[in-house]
Amino acid sequence: MQWNLPEERRFSELPHFPVCFYILLIGVLLALLSGCVHRQLVSEPYPHWGEERINQASETDAPILRALYPPKSTQAPACVLLVHGMNEHIGRYDEAAKYFAKQFVVTGFDFYAHGLSNPVLRYADRLLVEGVGTVDVSDAYLAQSRLADLEPMRQSLHQALTETIVLCDEEQAMHRPVFIVAHSLGALITASYLLQAQHEQTLIDRIGGVVFLGPAFAVSEPPGWRGWVANPLIQLSFHTKTHFLHPHDGPLPLMVLNQMLALVTVPLLDGLFEVLSWPGIRAVLSPISPQWVTDYLTDSEIEKNKLRADGWIVRRTLLRFVKGIETEIVYFRRLMREFKMPYLLIASEHDPITPVWGGKDFAQETLSHHPDNVLLVFPDLRYHQHLFLGEPKRTELLAHIAQWIEHRLQVLQ
Repeated sequence: MQWNLPEERRFSELPHFPVCFYILLIGVLLALLSGCVHRQLVSEPYPHWGEERINQASETDAPILRALYPPKSTQAPACVLLVHGMNEHIGRYDEAAKYFAKQFVVTGFDFYAHGLSNPVLRYADRLLVEGVGTVDVSDAYLAQSRLADLEPMRQSLHQALTETIVLCDEEQAMHRPVFIVAHSLGALITASYLLQAQHEQTLIDRIGGVVFLGPAFAVSEPPGWRGWVANPLIQLSFHTKTHFLHPHDGPLPLMVLNQMLALVTVPLLDGLFEVLSWPGIRAVLSPISPQWVTDYLTDSEIEKNKLRADGWIVRRTLLRFVKGIETEIVYFRRLMREFKMPYLLIASEHDPITPVWGGKDFAQETLSHHPDNVLLVFPDLRYHQHLFLGEPKRTELLAHIAQWIEHRLQVLQ
């Protein structure tokens, strides 16, 4: 059957929707379009520093270990292993490496799916070294597909730490201690790894202490209007995951309510995040790092400009990876009271990326475990990346870390 109506009559009989419907539709289309058109390009080779060591004997894809030595390396009293955070890379840490290398042997590596441990970024670096002008690395985030749990990243840390110990022993018959300086998600993975490795006494004995910088011991709390929307959902997910199959002390009705809420919410959210990480769907729904994050990373305009121009930072995050981080935080907090390693924990009171309450909870459970444990909270600071603050704060902080390491060395002698 055909309509024999004039064109203007056909149009007039189409259904009409409220203006708000069209605004909402345009908003959704723009959000999807932003995911489709997101492109990330690199035009400069990866920022290599130090000597590169590749463990050829490893059966798995061991990360490249970077090593920087002081002028008289045989006299260095210790080694320092630098551990980066989420979606960044160890190439950014060249200035911190050079500072510590004045007196210590310094090593660093890229976590699984990050930096040169990411196959897309490693291939891009190879092309740029060969003379290709620009390389598209928009799909680098897809390497996060195995990170529903963070075991691959813990394995990267294990390999890098093991290789660092070998390197430390090459120049001296005496075994030099290793100190780990770890930032954000790297701090969480380091703490989780050391908890699991406590039974490996030979490994634990080689570690002189750990420096946690803005450790991800709590879920993020986005500021401003974003927080009004996101924080209730983040806290709901975190609360229910915390109680899922793990009843807490409290009144029986509250415990039952938490368990019922968790049994419904956790599988639902886990399943949703998994579906949103599937091929095709993830191409438009994997979140892109928001602009506000840069404002909370550092107070240095120079460093902010470097961050914006750094094509080696993974800008998109697979939602499976986000859920894996939340799960890691929950399980670590259940066991954190068992952490025995001496540590220096540095945090900012107003950091929304890794809120300070996570570090304070950890310190409350563990500060008394060792006389050298220190909690240092900057009361007026909101910035997350302490090793990238403006001067003179950065040098003062690096000096404070070096002094803590020197104190630990005196105790170990």
